[in-house]
Amino acid sequence: MTNNSSTSNLIHSSTGDWEMVIGLEVPAQVTSRAKLFSGAATEFGAEPNSQVSLVDAAMPGMLPVINEECVAQAVRTGLGLNAKINLRSVFDRKNYFYPDLPQGYQISQFTQPIVGEGDVVLDMEDGESVTVGIERLHLEQDAGKSLHDQDPKNSYVDLNRSGVALMEIVSKPDIRSAAQAQAYVTKLRSILRYLGTCNGDMEEGSLRADVNVSVRRPGASLGTRCEIKNMNSIRFIGQAIEYEAHRQIDILEEGGEIIQQTRLFDTKIGETRSMRSKEEAHDYRYFPDPDLLPVEFSQEFVDGLAAKLPELPDQKKIRFMTDWNLAPYDAELLVAEKERADYFEEIVGLGADPKASANLILNQHLGRVNKEGIAFEAAPVSAAANAAILKMTRDGMISGKIAKELYDLVWETGKDPEQLVEERGLKQVTDTGAIEKVVDEVISANPKQVEQVKAKPQTLGWFVGQVMQKTGGKANPQAVNTLLREKLDIADE
Repeated sequence: MTNNSSTSNLIHSSTGDWEMVIGLEVPAQVTSRAKLFSGAATEFGAEPNSQVSLVDAAMPGMLPVINEECVAQAVRTGLGLNAKINLRSVFDRKNYFYPDLPQGYQISQFTQPIVGEGDVVLDMEDGESVTVGIERLHLEQDAGKSLHDQDPKNSYVDLNRSGVALMEIVSKPDIRSAAQAQAYVTKLRSILRYLGTCNGDMEEGSLRADVNVSVRRPGASLGTRCEIKNMNSIRFIGQAIEYEAHRQIDILEEGGEIIQQTRLFDTKIGETRSMRSKEEAHDYRYFPDPDLLPVEFSQEFVDGLAAKLPELPDQKKIRFMTDWNLAPYDAELLVAEKERADYFEEIVGLGADPKASANLILNQHLGRVNKEGIAFEAAPVSAAANAAILKMTRDGMISGKIAKELYDLVWETGKDPEQLVEERGLKQVTDTGAIEKVVDEVISANPKQVEQVKAKPQTLGWFVGQVMQKTGGKANPQAVNTLLREKLDIADE
């Protein structure tokens, strides 16, 4: 059920309830080896001003030439967002001054963007389904970067980013909570990465968000919005929205008025602060760029791109649930990142049980990756290694406890799991005679616990734990349980 305006999203105060209304503008850097209107490189981290063509530097007489691959990437993205693809679009000049904008204007799209309306469906943790409308996606060139911390008296300008292609993805004001906004950016980033149209790296600035926030009484008309610029962290997006909404509510409840403005979020103190008054479209004096013809392509061009699109997160989630009977929540977590989904499919493809594979990835493997603070794909335990661990556990060669220890050994040593089992004598003890000897030792050493377990059979687990501890976790748990029940005269459950 789609429910953006659930009562659980309302902010309660002494004067009554308030509702947040949130829309996002997400600039996403197009994955392309060249810039939008020049052949200059786009590699991240290059020496300042080493990737700047005469077009990017706005030298006199230089004319822009559209990069066809950037157009194709925008169309792919629109298709992935279930959006309308406009076969004719126009580039405009957006006029404003900034030191790192050599032309004195930005080439963007205003009235006729390349992609029209679409939508993104969010599956929230509480089971709620939320549909966020996409207003438009337009192509534009990025500006350069001003550096203010290199010299005490001067600011420097790096034009490496100048002219890099951006897809500005504008949502409708359909979001009603900070959690929904975070889920939206997370899902949008996932779709872009699956499509290969943006790498989604927020730390490098490949993906960022401008967040528009306003508040109103439930059912009232829209309030005055403030825009929080250049958010590059999903966690900080949530914090900024919460602070800004409560700031606006405090002003309104004291009889004040919200001023439309652009604000920045100070991550150190967790507050937004005013940057400048909010510009309107007429402030930029948009007009069609006279150096660029309208972009026109055929429906066949669009259909050709659509035919080659990869399986996207929502499609993959349904397949994981249908083919392998995974729980919706587990499937959602697995498909959230393409690398994670591919890893899962590789393990299952090697013969491991799907549910056991999902459990291992989402708990032990992902937990260790997060603890170490590394990228998922950089983890030293391969899919093949985890498949081997799962198969050895399933076949009774190792116990579940040993399987967890074995995973850590593989992570730390990089060795083959089967080799480690042999080298360290980790094979599960299935010899009932050897297990029986340890069971007898534990029973004879704990007469008080024997009386307790006969009165309360549910405490048998204590004895199982003692036997497993004495055998170093290598005893077959089922054999241990069976022998203990026999010797303590406890009926099977």
